[in-house]
Amino acid sequence: MKKSIAIKSLLATFFILFLAAAPVLAQKPPKKAEAKIQVSGNCGMCEKRINAALDVPGVIFSSWDRVSKTATVVYKPRKISEQKLHELIAGVGHDTNKVKADTTVYSKLPGCCLYRENDNTHWD
Repeated sequence: MKKSIAIKSLLATFFILFLAAAPVLAQKPPKKAEAKIQVSGNCGMCEKRINAALDVPGVIFSSWDRVSKTATVVYKPRKISEQKLHELIAGVGHDTNKVKADTTVYSKLPGCCLYRENDNTHWD
């Protein structure tokens, strides 16, 4: 009999803890977020390429500043992750502060867009 009461008490405790923790576990990410991403590049062609790479579902707005080498991206974290944004940019040949572009993809960029070899300052 004592075992039965102890088991019921233990189950009740777990049930109460589960109910208390459920709202915390079920929290969704915010509907909208902004990321500032450092992106290597040189010119207007780089800017177009970077912004085109970010023209995907889940991205609301993107803009790359050539002077600061910063992409500002407003996106929906419920649809796309910040890591995926970095991967998309690196996928078109531009290094970010988290993901380095594949050398094969980078080497296919136009000469004025090659930022690793020198301080190319072509501004179209």
